[in-house]
Amino acid sequence: MSLKCGIIGLTNSGKTTMFNCISNTKAAITDFAYSTNKSNIGVCPVPDERLTKINSFIQADKLVYATLDVVDIPGLAKGASQGEGIGNSFLADVRLCDALIHVLRCFDNPNLPHVEGSIDPVRDIEIVDFELQVKDLEQIDRKIQKVEKAAKVGDKNAKHDLAVLQKYKAHLEDFQNVRTLEVTPDEQAVVADMMLLTAKPVMFVCNVNDDDAVNGNAYVEQVKEYLKDKDAEMLVIAGKIESEIAELDNEEDRMAFLADVGLSEPGVNKVIRSAYKLLNLISFFTVGGKENRAWTITKGMLAPQAAGVIHSDLERGFIRAEVIKYDDLVALGSELKCKEAGKLSVEGKNYEVQDGDILHIRFNV
Repeated sequence: MSLKCGIIGLTNSGKTTMFNCISNTKAAITDFAYSTNKSNIGVCPVPDERLTKINSFIQADKLVYATLDVVDIPGLAKGASQGEGIGNSFLADVRLCDALIHVLRCFDNPNLPHVEGSIDPVRDIEIVDFELQVKDLEQIDRKIQKVEKAAKVGDKNAKHDLAVLQKYKAHLEDFQNVRTLEVTPDEQAVVADMMLLTAKPVMFVCNVNDDDAVNGNAYVEQVKEYLKDKDAEMLVIAGKIESEIAELDNEEDRMAFLADVGLSEPGVNKVIRSAYKLLNLISFFTVGGKENRAWTITKGMLAPQAAGVIHSDLERGFIRAEVIKYDDLVALGSELKCKEAGKLSVEGKNYEVQDGDILHIRFNV
């Protein structure tokens, strides 16, 4: 899958620290605002305990986890929509992402001044939202001008499209994000090619000091209160702790470190899984032979398309999919026992693959 999740936020919020914790690419971290002018791109494995569990029943030489493309986008500044800081570059990279992780500074550090002079994560959300809204409004206005010209020369759809665009414009002018606007699929199609910035799904990550890793702090509570009536997920991580955990190679050392700070797993694992879900992605598994593997598909994908993710020949020559549910395998202990218990189903071309399905694809080319 080529979907990308962008990590955004004001400069010095801890974006790059988090990117380094989850990605196979390591980016330079400094205490200086706007110290980079390009995005960092990386790939991170999606933590999935189900694959490890499957391997305890059906062993393979190698485990291959699903992956997620992440982009660490340079820090934003107030006025980015007008080109302040490296605003134009930032906004162009945001446009190419499919979902956003908004990192919020929720920690005090006198040696690392906030670009706005004080710590206020709710204000920071509003700054970023405003800059994205301004850019979306510019796009909507440009399209309105084109549609108005089309209407003058008799375009039959222009009147409808103009009404839809005015609806989007009014919503943005009310300082609202496009993702909160209730629209029909027909209305959404009018702006589908515009890749509007505030239409992208977003989750929020509160970056806190070490002592606040488990219970959060007053800044986190402010964010929680702000988001309580909004359809948005919020997670809390301590960037410094996460970076120290990421540097440990030994699993036992990582678990001991986590226990010492009161955590059951690295916070970035939750971030990755949530980002995967935010992109509307799920995993199915193939097992046996040299590798047990998790494959990434979009939720709602049918069996032939899922087979095509493995190889185009499997989609082209798809005959059927033999499906075992993950929970059934865990409960019964083997593929054979699942089959004997009637828990192996044979599905055709109209089967919608579910998260956690174990598939054997039958095909002929």
